[in-house]
Amino acid sequence: MKYNGPKFKLCRREGVNLFGIPKYDVRKRKKLPGQHGASMPRLSEYGKLLRNKQTLKRTYLLKEKQFKQTIMDKAGRYSKNKGVAHDEAAVQFLERRLDSVLLRAGFAKTIMQARQIAAHGHFLLNGNKHKVPSYLVKVGDKISLKEKLKTSSLYSDIPLNEGGFKLPSWLNVDKEKLEIELLDMPRVDEISLPADILKAIEFYARA
Repeated sequence: MKYNGPKFKLCRREGVNLFGIPKYDVRKRKKLPGQHGASMPRLSEYGKLLRNKQTLKRTYLLKEKQFKQTIMDKAGRYSKNKGVAHDEAAVQFLERRLDSVLLRAGFAKTIMQARQIAAHGHFLLNGNKHKVPSYLVKVGDKISLKEKLKTSSLYSDIPLNEGGFKLPSWLNVDKEKLEIELLDMPRVDEISLPADILKAIEFYARA
């Protein structure tokens, strides 16, 4: 089921800022959401794995079925066929989604905004119309902003090399053309995630 409620509530539930901007700083309210706002209980080993998995799933704003299929079915098969570590494969599938690429490239401030601008067709993929946020970008693909949107205030302050923003090594951004190119496969050691991808894999492997 798609979650349409307050995003800050998700952050409070997991005890971390899932979306990386001050608006979702959980230090403002440390108690869990709900009428009585209890503090986080002590968790069993299973509970820790569950919360870890939920944190990652919510970071990418995926439904349970989508997330499991991505990191277990798709990444699992790819890992076996290509000899890539399972966690590396999982990150590659998560980070090559079009919405993830737009976020990492600095064209959006949150995954929510990235998904919205992708779904609204703001970008061309290799020169063609495209509006599927879940599309897996391939190495060599070029994502370019539509010409009529290049003067939009939405894209006037792309933070490339500014204010501590760090562009991943697998992406190249042409700030003049407002174009993104996937240079290589994403690397797990370059991604700062709020939870452990290996523990998410362990959670599903135990189920």
